[in-house]
Amino acid sequence: MEKPRTVGELRASGYKVLSVREEMRKNLIEKIRKDEQIFPGIVGFEESVIPAIQNAILAGQDIIFLGERGQAKSRIIRSLVNLLDEEIPVLAGCEIPEHPFEPITRSGRDLLAEQGDAAPINWLPRDNRYGEKLATPDITIADLIGEVDPIKVAEGRYLSDELTIHFGLIPRTNRGIFCINELPDLAERIQVGLLNIMEERDVQIRGYRIRLPLDVVVVASANPEDYTNRGRIITPLKDRYGAQIRTHYPRNVDHEIDIMEREMWQFPAEDYKVTVPQYMKEIVAEITRLARRSPDVNQRSGVSVRASIADYESLLANALRRAIRLGEDEVVPRISDLPYIVPAICGKIELETVEDGREDQIIDKLIQGGAAAVFNRNFNIGELEDVVARFKSGLSLDVSDVMPSRDYVKVAKSIEGLDRAVTKLGASGDPALTAAAVEFILEGLHLNKRLNKDRVGGRAQYRG
Repeated sequence: MEKPRTVGELRASGYKVLSVREEMRKNLIEKIRKDEQIFPGIVGFEESVIPAIQNAILAGQDIIFLGERGQAKSRIIRSLVNLLDEEIPVLAGCEIPEHPFEPITRSGRDLLAEQGDAAPINWLPRDNRYGEKLATPDITIADLIGEVDPIKVAEGRYLSDELTIHFGLIPRTNRGIFCINELPDLAERIQVGLLNIMEERDVQIRGYRIRLPLDVVVVASANPEDYTNRGRIITPLKDRYGAQIRTHYPRNVDHEIDIMEREMWQFPAEDYKVTVPQYMKEIVAEITRLARRSPDVNQRSGVSVRASIADYESLLANALRRAIRLGEDEVVPRISDLPYIVPAICGKIELETVEDGREDQIIDKLIQGGAAAVFNRNFNIGELEDVVARFKSGLSLDVSDVMPSRDYVKVAKSIEGLDRAVTKLGASGDPALTAAAVEFILEGLHLNKRLNKDRVGGRAQYRG
């Protein structure tokens, strides 16, 4: 069926224009009834954040999301667009998206008065109904709300004429969703300008007061520390937000791994088979989780999930580099690849104290802690006593990130009990997986103080 192209055709079709809040509420109710996914790609918020968002939308409230960096605040806000209709009718030829029956600007009212039911309409897709601005100290009222256009004044209009106004970002998102990221970074005088936009709908531009009943849902994000710090956010603006929703980092390792695998940089299929043992994924996730609890890491700024993603990418990159150099077909990361995540994680954490050499020690401690935690979830030291006994009898073993996988297969078969432990990890019969499993077992025994470990150049030597 052909869509209406004029105001008259739209009226005749019986189309009912809903406010943005009514529209989002209607679509949310329908998705809940059908048990559809509302926020695709968002993991770990099913029992905490998402119900709070649903309640805020059902209540028709503006929302502010509080959380440290890397907690998917921006992604959630952008996903709210999925609750809008696929497209809506707006008056054609207007500076901002206008209600086809009840325009709010002077130009829209004049257009409707002149052309009546013959006034043309456009259909605005949902993706064009979202606006976003990162709050910075240099933002002005003109950016967000509007300013007098000197060119229009030069054309002969009076300053008091509403037609001289050039509208800002928020009015241009009329009948949509507008997001302000890092709200507390807005200057106080700009925050004051938002008060009327969100409630009274009165806007003053260069001393000229106009009534602008915008139909816009204003969403914001902020760091909790900045939002509660006196002086960074004015109390009246805080009061305007109906719902204050606290986000959080993934609460278990499985969620962290799920996000890592979804968000890592994906390349087209290459001539290498990439296999990542579950315990290596868990180690990467555990390193980030330990950083979030470490007294050496600044917890006010948080440790983003991006740290896990970047670490995972770096781990796989070094495993690929090894496979290329050694002419192997399978890419499997090992414990000896973990030092190569240091450049990635260094940019993702802020240390409480920075001293020469101290940063490397802290990160090395996190890596060891992650490996130890995952090893102890997989093994009981008692089941590896045969391996420990062999080392106590004088055996020493060198490993490195450039050692061929086939060399580890020989090692696993020559040490009583080690082959059995490798099989438990699901690596039996595969050289690359066997290499990863052997290194994991030896490192776990070292971290549990059953083996000694010496670093010699780029190699590590395990001994009794």
